[in-house]
Amino acid sequence: MAKKGKKFKRSDRSRPYLNILDFMVQEKTFLAIIIVGIITAGIFTGNKTAAMWLGFFFAAYATIANDSIQSLGTFIESNKAKRWWILWIYVGTIFLGVVSFSWYFFDGDVTFQRLLKPDGTSPYPHPESFSFFQIIAPLVLLILTRLKMPVSTTFLILSVFSADTSGITSVVWKSWTGYILAFILSFLVWYLSYNFIRKYFKSRKFNNSWTAVQWIVSGTLWGVWVMQDGANIAVFLPRSLDTFQFIVFALTIFAGLGLLFYLRGDKIQEVVSEKSRISDIRAATLVDLTYVVLLIYKLFISTVPMSTTWVFLGIIGGREIAISLARKKKGKKHRKKAGKMIFKDFSYAMIGLFVSVALAASANKSIRDQILQAIF
Repeated sequence: MAKKGKKFKRSDRSRPYLNILDFMVQEKTFLAIIIVGIITAGIFTGNKTAAMWLGFFFAAYATIANDSIQSLGTFIESNKAKRWWILWIYVGTIFLGVVSFSWYFFDGDVTFQRLLKPDGTSPYPHPESFSFFQIIAPLVLLILTRLKMPVSTTFLILSVFSADTSGITSVVWKSWTGYILAFILSFLVWYLSYNFIRKYFKSRKFNNSWTAVQWIVSGTLWGVWVMQDGANIAVFLPRSLDTFQFIVFALTIFAGLGLLFYLRGDKIQEVVSEKSRISDIRAATLVDLTYVVLLIYKLFISTVPMSTTWVFLGIIGGREIAISLARKKKGKKHRKKAGKMIFKDFSYAMIGLFVSVALAASANKSIRDQILQAIF
């Protein structure tokens, strides 16, 4: 007989879901949506037009929901006191301006030639018919996002459309170099300037000009992110959009941004919230400034798509390690905590990479054959 006074306790929600049954009970509405989505994907797999729009709608929300931690996470975290719709209108207007420019300047291409080369060829061709695995790829991303995993949307979505393994390896290489460069740059910035930053940021009060600076930096970051990762959503649509397709594309994502801000980033936002003093608008601005400089550099050296998630994790990881080493207080506590955060984030990113390759192999026979040949 159970002892009185003891109450049933669910698993700790701040940790990854170790209790599958508990997850299923607490997330029954979410799981119901995923199941309906999978069934719908199965029904419309043979219908190209329906499959195209269904996959696009899935990708529109899944991509923004997962990638919000890198492009908008610090902006959301440091503007908690602001009304959600003000943030939405600001970010949404920038989005509409950026994609409209690309659509007009590149003759219907909204990805800044991430998917369509100047000669008209594409390493990620628009399929004649969509496979089941291509349609459900965004749903897999939604599940990983719900588990608070900052996985690479670029790997997970674009890999299932790649014509061959070169479309995957080129993205992996550019993303790896981006992660390493971001880690080193962020570490140097925060380690060398830690004492100055700690002294200057010590006071909770700050000049109002910081707000204007942060909004400019965050707006620039968001615009550059759209140039890099807009391809992850547009990959389901024709490489050159007509007016109707462009309007649906733009308004769908604009509405999705509104939902994201209303939910304040949802569960994936915790990846940012747990980092040291990231809610301070000055710290958030410095993180975003480092990030946007790297994205602009990577944006112009080649048109190969890149995992911006990995670059962001490199910036956050370098910052956490630098702060833990530069602290005046001795001890292993802060270094151990920073190490665990980096290992967890990096592990989740690698899980996303393995899942991406598995989906790509399932969706594309040529990739499956190349992988089997490489193994055997």
